[in-house]
Formats: sequence, structure tokens, C-alpha cells
Amino acid sequence: MTLQSFLGKQFIAVIQWSEPEDGILAWQYPMQDMEIENGGQLTVRESQMAAFVNEGKIADVFGPGLHTLNTLNLPVLTDLKNWSKDFESPFKSDVYFFSTRLQIDQKWGTATPITFREKEFGAVRVRGYGIYSYRIADAKKFFLQISGTRDVYHTAELEGQLRDTIVARMTDILASSDVSFLDLAANQAALAGKVTEEMKPTFAVLGLELHQFVVESLSLPDELQKVMDQRIGVSMAGDLGRFTQFETAEALQTAAGNTGGAADAGVGLGAGVAMAQAMMANVRPAAAAADAGAEASAGPSAAAGAKFCTACGKPMPRAAKFCPECGGAQ
Repeated sequence: MTLQSFLGKQFIAVIQWSEPEDGILAWQYPMQDMEIENGGQLTVRESQMAAFVNEGKIADVFGPGLHTLNTLNLPVLTDLKNWSKDFESPFKSDVYFFSTRLQIDQKWGTATPITFREKEFGAVRVRGYGIYSYRIADAKKFFLQISGTRDVYHTAELEGQLRDTIVARMTDILASSDVSFLDLAANQAALAGKVTEEMKPTFAVLGLELHQFVVESLSLPDELQKVMDQRIGVSMAGDLGRFTQFETAEALQTAAGNTGGAADAGVGLGAGVAMAQAMMANVRPAAAAADAGAEASAGPSAAAGAKFCTACGKPMPRAAKFCPECGGAQ
């Protein structure tokens, strides 16, 4: 290299990065045909880390602050005083910035249902979805395991790997939970805490920290959900009669929502008849009991089929021609 070509090179005095958009995890500072000036300034902002990479190996990692770069504290930087080698720089260095702020509102969900053995229904399929957030905690690990020498690395490129890992771990947790779906759905926060505990080591291997994991919903297939709704209805009703009323009310509600002509009117009429039958089934026992009580209070003669005298009003045998009390002809 000649003196003229050396002097014509561009030297970088200040190295810094401002994130232009969301979703960037790592970014390489453009170093083509440029070298770092001895004594240059490296600005690392809060929520960032910077790494110097020499020949593919990380030489040093810098946290937030203003750092002066020279050959004393970072020997891999270009030594501008070393002119004895025809001004050839002894080392070439690349600078990578990493965003350490929280990557929030990351979605996860089950592309296919998770099958596990539920203690009440047997083998069931469950769908779930929610959100999670994470950050880069170890820039060196993240560089070595994930981003490498890419010019830029986005969260979208990592999303599939993290989501599938989360679903796989949740499948393992559900398979060993031995709880009913109702208990599971009622304790979504506890399930989320369990998944967080299980997933943190997996994230740490990638240089990441799982900050929050949320289970927003767990749901069963439609056909199994209907069975569960019926069980809930029976439990709320308390007996078969009330359950019949519950089903009839459901039918009436469905018929009321269908206002499409004579066929719908027939459905509504049928539902009305069903409700009437259900109500009469509950009324008949009470009416029969009332009739029995009336007969008992009227005395033995009334229970046997007695009639009353037209003259004195006293009860008398139905077959008698004269009243035994007043002798009146009947």
C-alpha cells in the first residue's frame, strides 16, 4: 500500500447507531473501505450493546456509555502509528450493535391442536394462544448462536423458532399436568408461570431473556365444548326436570333467533310444546298430591264415592234412596 492510498482511506471517528424501526435485534456498522481512527469514539446508548469482531471472533463487548477506542484498550483496532508495514493495518475489525430493549407483543399460538389426556374426557385436543416478550441478555451468545455476520437481523426471523419451542414445551407440561380442562382454564396464570420457568433456560442458551409469557386463551374443539356446556347446564339445573327446562329454553332462544318463515315458526311451536310438556311434567305430581290431600280431608265416605242429601246436605251412600239423617227421598 502506498502513502497516497493510505491517506486516501476513510477513517471513522464516531461509531453509533439509532434504531430506525422496531424489530431489529442486531445491525452491522458499515465498514467497507473504512477503518477506525485510533482514539475514535464509540457511543452505545441505553438499551444497546456493541461488539467488536475481528476475523469472525468477538474481541470485546461494550455496554451503554461513551467509549474511547485506541490500541491500548482494544489491540485489534487499526494501529495508525504502525507505518513500518507499508501502512498496512495489522487487523480488520467489524462492529455490531445489538438492541437490548424488550421485544414486546410477540405472538404465539398452536397451529395445530395440542393433544393430551384429560382426566374427565380422556384424550382431548386443546388450542391456545397468547403473547410473550424477551430481550437480548448476552450479545456474545446471540452473535455466536443466532445472528452471526448478518448485516441485520430481525425479530421476525426468530419468531418461528421461539413459537414452536414454546408450543412443544407447553405440550410436555399439559401431558404431565393430570388436571381437568376446567381447572386448567381457570389457572391460566399458573400455566403461564410454569411455561416461563421451563422456557427461560432455552432462551438463555440463545443469549435471550424471557421477560413475560401470557396465556390469553385455551379452547376445546366445538363438539367437545358442546358436551361441556351440557354438563355445566346439568350442574346449574340440579336435577333432570330443571335440565329439561334448560334445554327447552336453549331451543326457544335458538328459534327466536331464526325468523325465516314457516319452517322456523314450526321450530318455535315445537319448542313451545316441549316447554309446556316439561312444565306439565313438573306440575302433575303436585296436582296429584293436592287431590289426594283433599280426598283424605273429606273422610272415608267421600273417598269411597259418597253423595250429599238434597234436603239436609249431609253425606250419604250413593246407592241410598232415602237420607239416613233426615229421611228425605232422593
